[in-house]
Amino acid sequence: MLKIKKITQEPSCPVDYAFKRIGGKYKGRILWYLHLKTVMRYGELRKTLSDITPKMLTQTVRELEDDGLIHREVYHEVPPKVEYSLTETGAELIPFIDYLRIWGENQIEKERIKE
Repeated sequence: MLKIKKITQEPSCPVDYAFKRIGGKYKGRILWYLHLKTVMRYGELRKTLSDITPKMLTQTVRELEDDGLIHREVYHEVPPKVEYSLTETGAELIPFIDYLRIWGENQIEKERIKE
């Protein structure tokens, strides 16, 4: 069996490091909605993010979990139940995501005024 060695590097820029963890179309939104509801099941996330495919949702929550931003709790019952919640590290991002939300609202309003 061939083992592939993972190459790790020190982050060259803190901003780049942060955006690699929360960048993309869905990560910030998932963190924000978990903040609003505290705990969400997979189906709830899927309904809330209506423009995401199941494959992309699974991939994104796995990345967020791998980065220590969300916690995945599996309940061994029938039918299987999985819940997602923010970790302490993920919760630290919420004020910054809120600033981005406010900035986005202001920019949208400015665009409306232009039209």
